[in-house]
Amino acid sequence: MKRKRWIQLIWLPVLAWVSLAYVSASALNTALKVTEDGHEYAPLQTVRLCYKDWTYPGLDGKPINLRTWMQGKKLVLVVYFAPWCGNWRYEAEVLLRLHAKYQPHGLGIIAVNEYGTADEAKAFFGEAGAPYPVVVESEDRSRIGETSHALYRRMTGDFRTYGSPYNIFLEPAAVIETGEVLAEQVTVANGELIEAEAEAFIREKLGLPAVSTPTVVPSQLAAPTP
Repeated sequence: MKRKRWIQLIWLPVLAWVSLAYVSASALNTALKVTEDGHEYAPLQTVRLCYKDWTYPGLDGKPINLRTWMQGKKLVLVVYFAPWCGNWRYEAEVLLRLHAKYQPHGLGIIAVNEYGTADEAKAFFGEAGAPYPVVVESEDRSRIGETSHALYRRMTGDFRTYGSPYNIFLEPAAVIETGEVLAEQVTVANGELIEAEAEAFIREKLGLPAVSTPTVVPSQLAAPTP
């Protein structure tokens, strides 16, 4: 009887933590806003997440280590994408503008290809190539539940089928210098960035003055799709 009581005392806090995590993740997922023209916008959320360092091959085959690549930058955006995804096509235009405007001020953007081949990613960016580094974690759609991308996004409440795009902001000054884990707290968007909100966040983190234009939430919002 005492043994049973002891087991209950051990597991009750665990179950409570799991329930809280599920509720928090569900709340984040409901924040996804789908527009009539197919955008899937998600607000920025600061969350506790043990985000690990990685080394993936670039589109040219040369490996890129994230911790090393981050050095000298003030803010880094890691964006996971599927090259065939329509929502990624929408966000790529936003990232092009943000990169051009804030890369000189210390913003680094690096994209992680998922569930599509490296050739598909190259074709997406065209002959000019990507304006920022692109690496490959996975190329097979059947690996949808096996990637680190899949693990991270579900932990932060993103339950879309493929989760493209998925955005993680990292602050190099706060990165753990050695070991497997890079950061224990990150800022994520479980869907497309809301451009005005992302720009305001970037400017703040880069130490730039706030823009006078207020953040605009996309209009014509519809209920999220299953």
